[in-house]
Amino acid sequence: MKISTEHTKKARILLVDDHPLVRRALRQAIDREEDMVVCGEAEDRDEALALLTISLPNMAVVDLTLKSSDGLELVKDIRRKHPDVLTLVLSMHNESFQAVRSIRAGANGYISKQEAPHEVMEAVRKVLRGEIYWPPKAAAETVNRLASSGFIQNGEVAGRLSERELQVFELIGVGSTPAQIAAIMDVEVTTVDTYRSRIKGKLGLSGAKELRKEAIRWNIARNSR
Repeated sequence: MKISTEHTKKARILLVDDHPLVRRALRQAIDREEDMVVCGEAEDRDEALALLTISLPNMAVVDLTLKSSDGLELVKDIRRKHPDVLTLVLSMHNESFQAVRSIRAGANGYISKQEAPHEVMEAVRKVLRGEIYWPPKAAAETVNRLASSGFIQNGEVAGRLSERELQVFELIGVGSTPAQIAAIMDVEVTTVDTYRSRIKGKLGLSGAKELRKEAIRWNIARNSR
């Protein structure tokens, strides 16, 4: 376990990977950036959870397979216990299936370790901006699969929703909670709940789970264009 005591306004990144060489490479890449800093390193779930309350990161880069635990379980823990912390899953696998699993677990992005360092940094930056990052190939495969499964087409979504409803829809797709959406839009949580109900009605969605799934699909398709 490593903790950085540097006080800075830079984006704080927690690295969670059981391979020291991978953590070193990521740290070196991040250290070259002027607006972000590595605030800690962990090799498994327990160390990471301890560091989350100490190092106060803005974002965690999490390996899919950790030393003695599952990276996606850690992502779920972060989502539940530290909802303000963004997560980017880093994996040896370059598959749309693993990307889908990661996003469903609550991650804000997924990228393969096989990608070039500048692509990894682009993924980090995109997630920090509040967007979902998927490798282009995985995004294309997923959109095609979901489109063939009867999901609503993008044009229909944009045509059916008002601007405010579309904003709520996109925020749901990046994992924002009703309280977070209310703060971003400067409205009451009850107003957000009303928007959510309208969206489900206009798009013919049966519940919160289906709403989130369709919102994720919309964001992936929009960001892959």
